[in-house]
Amino acid sequence: MRRLLLWATGLAVGLVVLVVLTSHTYRIPSSTMEPTLRCGKPGPGCTGSSDDRILVPRFLFKSAQRGDLIAFKTPPLARVRCGAGGIFVKRVVGVAGDKIAERSGAIVLNGRPLREPYVDRKRRDSQTYAPRRVPAGAYYVLGDNRAQSCDSRIFGPVPTKNIIGRVVFIYWPPTRIRFR
Repeated sequence: MRRLLLWATGLAVGLVVLVVLTSHTYRIPSSTMEPTLRCGKPGPGCTGSSDDRILVPRFLFKSAQRGDLIAFKTPPLARVRCGAGGIFVKRVVGVAGDKIAERSGAIVLNGRPLREPYVDRKRRDSQTYAPRRVPAGAYYVLGDNRAQSCDSRIFGPVPTKNIIGRVVFIYWPPTRIRFR
């Protein structure tokens, strides 16, 4: 019995070490994903007492589905049009072949209004744009705080090669610890 317990403990520790060594950690520095992922006050639009910290394993990513939160390297146009680049975290709203439009702040996916319970009414924008098709090998991503988000509406779809992985865990602050 003792031998089995030692073996199980060793396996668990080994798995934790593997996950930590093959994952990226990020903090959420802006309000673009509020209230899903929080940034710390006094930042503009931030509701948290401190920035959320997230875990993004590299080895788990094969492809994203609508609704997934992903970390990705921004396309070059993001630096030009948003004044920032690097690593962003956004929600996948469209996959290859989808048609995405926006009507007065409501997203229309393949001709139907997209149900988005994660977007607070006060954080929507009022944009309208014609349908855009998501090309093969790319994803259409949006921030949950649409009024403050620089996303695919501004810099276009994100190529699959730019995706680092899916957000799987909020590990800080302690009151926000949860799996995604």
